[in-house]
Amino acid sequence: MKAGFIILTNRTAKQPKPDWIRIKLTTGDNYQDIKGMMRSKTLHTVCEEARCPNIYECWANRTATFMILGDICTRACRFCAVNTGQPTELDLLEPERVAEAAEGMKLKHCVVTSVARDDLKDGGASIFAETVAAIRKRLPLCSVEVLIPDFLGDRESLEIVMNSRPDILNHNIETVERMSDRVRAKAKYRRSLELLRRAKEMKPDIPTKSSIMLGVGEEWDEILQAMDDLRAVDCDILTLGQYLQPSDKHLDVVKYYPPEEFAALKQEGLQRGFSHVEAGPLVRSSYHAHDQVKSAAKTREERSVSL
Repeated sequence: MKAGFIILTNRTAKQPKPDWIRIKLTTGDNYQDIKGMMRSKTLHTVCEEARCPNIYECWANRTATFMILGDICTRACRFCAVNTGQPTELDLLEPERVAEAAEGMKLKHCVVTSVARDDLKDGGASIFAETVAAIRKRLPLCSVEVLIPDFLGDRESLEIVMNSRPDILNHNIETVERMSDRVRAKAKYRRSLELLRRAKEMKPDIPTKSSIMLGVGEEWDEILQAMDDLRAVDCDILTLGQYLQPSDKHLDVVKYYPPEEFAALKQEGLQRGFSHVEAGPLVRSSYHAHDQVKSAAKTREERSVSL
């Protein structure tokens, strides 16, 4: 074994969850209202499908991340709990139903993501664009963030999304370069960076965002290198969270990062020039997304004044 590297196997001893991995269960009226709305409009959320630990807190605060293009992903990433397989249909009415739900929730910031749809020519980019337009029509003051797959590197698909002018373009690199092929299916680390670079090239005024999950076997220096790689393509916002194993079939957790290490990484990110860094054990890409937008905008404004 090379020094500094950890080899993952299915026989890795299970680590007990530390005390700081605690999920607050809040299932009051707001939680039930949102759950009922999603069911009545036959919508999916990444909150449920990916078993997000923050679902109780976010739904109690009437926020949710819509997952479009169905609930079956054409990829099988080893960290993700979303169902995988071959999708059977494309719901062309979904954008309007998402917009109706966003209006019913009176959202000020709406996050839209999707499964990977490698079976579609444009990867579902046109449905993303139609969803952004539908939300804007019903909620003109609501900011819209899209968390997109890599569209297999197709430039035209990315252009379709960027031309819809989302308020934030989010695409996650998920992990450091060395771990990428093991953790992700079909997605490539450098291709993800190129997507973020192209997004800035197409619409320089639209902030870009990415996320890294920690605990799958990466080294500290590799995390810092990933930050540098993201800043090299002018990524604005970074989120850092702890990987939690969804089931025994998924990657084992190699390390639980304590809160103080997340705090240190947040400072590393800010020193590198990210306009906002959200870091913590239970942080996910869409966690406190509306607050991230405001914080990033404030930082960019302060920096522009100081120049």
